[in-house]
Amino acid sequence: MRILRQRHDPAGLSSDRWPLGHPRRRQILLVLCLSLLVVVIDNTILNTALPTLARVLHAGTSSLQWITDAYTLCFAALLVPAGALGDRYGRRISLIAGLVVFAAGSVAAAFSAGTGPLIAARVVMGLGATFVMPATLSILNAVFPPKERPQAIAAWSAVAGVGIIVGPTLGGLLLTHFWWGSVFLINVPLVALAIAGVVLLVPETAQPSGHRLDWRGTVLIAAALVAIVDAIIEAPTRGWTNGITLAEAAAGLAALAGFVWWELRTADPLIDLRVFARRAFSASAAAVTVIFFALFGSLFVLTQYLQLVHGYSPLSAGVRALPFALAMGVMSPLSPMLARRLGGRVVIPAGMALMGLGLLDLSTAQVHSAYPPLAVAVAIMGAGMGLVMAPASTTIMSSVPSHQAGAGSAINDTIREVGGALGIAVIGSISAAAYSARLGSGLLAAHVPGAVTHVATGSIAAADMLSQAVGGIAGAQLAAQAHAAFVHAMSVGLRVAAAIALASAIAAVFALPRRRGPAPAGRSEPAELVSIPSGELAKVG
Repeated sequence: MRILRQRHDPAGLSSDRWPLGHPRRRQILLVLCLSLLVVVIDNTILNTALPTLARVLHAGTSSLQWITDAYTLCFAALLVPAGALGDRYGRRISLIAGLVVFAAGSVAAAFSAGTGPLIAARVVMGLGATFVMPATLSILNAVFPPKERPQAIAAWSAVAGVGIIVGPTLGGLLLTHFWWGSVFLINVPLVALAIAGVVLLVPETAQPSGHRLDWRGTVLIAAALVAIVDAIIEAPTRGWTNGITLAEAAAGLAALAGFVWWELRTADPLIDLRVFARRAFSASAAAVTVIFFALFGSLFVLTQYLQLVHGYSPLSAGVRALPFALAMGVMSPLSPMLARRLGGRVVIPAGMALMGLGLLDLSTAQVHSAYPPLAVAVAIMGAGMGLVMAPASTTIMSSVPSHQAGAGSAINDTIREVGGALGIAVIGSISAAAYSARLGSGLLAAHVPGAVTHVATGSIAAADMLSQAVGGIAGAQLAAQAHAAFVHAMSVGLRVAAAIALASAIAAVFALPRRRGPAPAGRSEPAELVSIPSGELAKVG
């Protein structure tokens, strides 16, 4: 029976304590999803509050950028070490500690008197989030049996995706009725509820091996991700060929190479990097990266389009992005069933293709486009993401041994953050360049003074403020040209994202392994034994 269970569950993810699943696993899933939702929402909820922060705290562009990026940078850089710490010292305590730290940072952020304390509070929030997110997925894997795990991961993935879209809507709603600190203070009651659920329902699932924590690997991966993510975030401002950008990227890649070299040689690695040699793992990780690249890149320009071109308030703009969340919510629970029937090699590329087609549809938007066609395009994108996330996350988690589930979950989370940061940086840079070129040539042909052109081509927000200052017919013409230039630039950026998504969908068809046929009732799947490390098989046998 041991061999039979190992064949069905090659990574050994189901706990020996609950071979049929934890009796309270559905209630545990609700608690884990609530914990996840809190930290995911905070990735985007702040976007709607930035104009208010600029006014109330007298924050400049650089300060606003750091208020946003401090959370992302800390979150992305420490996910893998935090996941490994949970594996070694307890995922339940890691989840509780992360929620407590996150709540403390939220309170500090809500009552910050200036940009410096607010940035520091955001770092604390990011630190707490790094311990929460990996723990949720690794605990989920342990309490659900293999048969039910894909559906549970589908729910987890849906919450992760929906939270990204719900964040701006919730932020707009809070800012409409309360002061700016409410976007942070809302975390406190949610965290309190989540902690109560963890204390009452969630068991400890870690399987400490007695091995020492790989501190050298921890420092190397943290340094690598800080440098790489910061280079990506700052590249649109500094320039992609700026010396600091290139030096930071080179240092990050060097640290990453050092991490790989060390992990392949140490007796107690932070994560067994040989898992990347498995086509299913690497292809699924690449699919998640591309999906988040496309999502964050498109949201970056879409938010500006809805608010600055159409003139929607932050709340109205957030509400108009909800078709994405609804479509993803519908497709996420269906994706595991489709993956069982058709195989991940069909479902994952199909989802990426849907994302690409949705982006192409959205790229046809005009200055005065009606909302329903936009809603359809956004819904197609959401359906595509819903198809990809659960099968890809299931494949990633089923490829790592049980004692490294936290680190495996952290890899899954890290590639989301890196993909999202790349999407904003790349699509944002392409769109900004296209906007500046189109508007600059138009204003030059109209013989507009160079000083005005310089300000207007900086951003559509600057052009709008300038047009209001100019006023009259000249101001209206400037605004019209700026809006037309931005819509053109948005289309260029979205088509680039679409091309990457569609090309990646084709590549995924060849990269993902062929589907294994379902095993007859009562029989195991011997092919699965190929992927079992000899050490893990020895533990079972």
